[in-house]
Amino acid sequence: MKKQFTTWATAFCLLITGLTTVHAETQSNENKPTFVFTAIPDADESRLQQRFNKVAVYLSKKLDVNVKYIPVKSYAAAVTAFRNDQVQLAWFGGLSGVRARTLVPGSEAIAQGFEDQSFKSYIIAHHSTGLKPNADLSDAFKAFNTQDMTFTFGSKGSTSGRLMPEFYLREEFKAAPNDVFSRVGFSGDHSRTISQVQSGAYQVGAVNFKVWEKELAEGKVDTHKVSVIWTTPTYPDYQWTIRNDVDQRFGSEFKNLVRKTLLEMNDPDLLASFPRQSFIPASNADYAPIENTARAIGLID
Repeated sequence: MKKQFTTWATAFCLLITGLTTVHAETQSNENKPTFVFTAIPDADESRLQQRFNKVAVYLSKKLDVNVKYIPVKSYAAAVTAFRNDQVQLAWFGGLSGVRARTLVPGSEAIAQGFEDQSFKSYIIAHHSTGLKPNADLSDAFKAFNTQDMTFTFGSKGSTSGRLMPEFYLREEFKAAPNDVFSRVGFSGDHSRTISQVQSGAYQVGAVNFKVWEKELAEGKVDTHKVSVIWTTPTYPDYQWTIRNDVDQRFGSEFKNLVRKTLLEMNDPDLLASFPRQSFIPASNADYAPIENTARAIGLID
């Protein structure tokens, strides 16, 4: 009987110890500040919420802090949230990342998708225009009067949906897009650009190649109505950018831990959220071509 009592007592002590440990760990996490991140809204908002909530769960486990994803309504709002310290980490495009790091000195680009080393944009056109695929931009529009055509970019702050396509259009036509086409608009994101050109609301548009290929694979693109007529040269684009003060707030070497955690992300389902095949190291210097191009066409002072 005494042995049985001792066994029960030991088990009870172990249970209490375990509960105390769990309680202490929970309290420890609760006492830590929440690490918040966002992402530029380059696609439908509900899809982004679903995608990045999964990333938040992954980061929480690996970083041992509470991690929260917050959506934003525009590229500019993502930059503002980063500047105002509403978020400490952001999945930016090339241009939005440059703007954010300019506003928050010391912040760093720490990782990019494998594909982001050599990103590209597509110029797409409704078939009613008669525009055909061509490797040369001037030949793509040759014999057509662009003054009779409408053109839509994505977001005003998009690298792939505005900055780089506008740069090459300006180089080709020696004029601003508003002087080249009869009407120029901004759809807000790449999915809407595809939708607007496919419906004929705009005749020509600029779109991120990854979004085009994803929506094509999902059967959302009607190739009897819209197709790619030109592809830009490659350039660096999306990246994870982190604020300069995270080590002071979340612990020594936290920035390096975040970088390591992103680079080690290998779950196909998580990577499909971006979509990227993997993440590789990045630095601010990688985005000098984006900054130079933005200054050249007046998007950054």
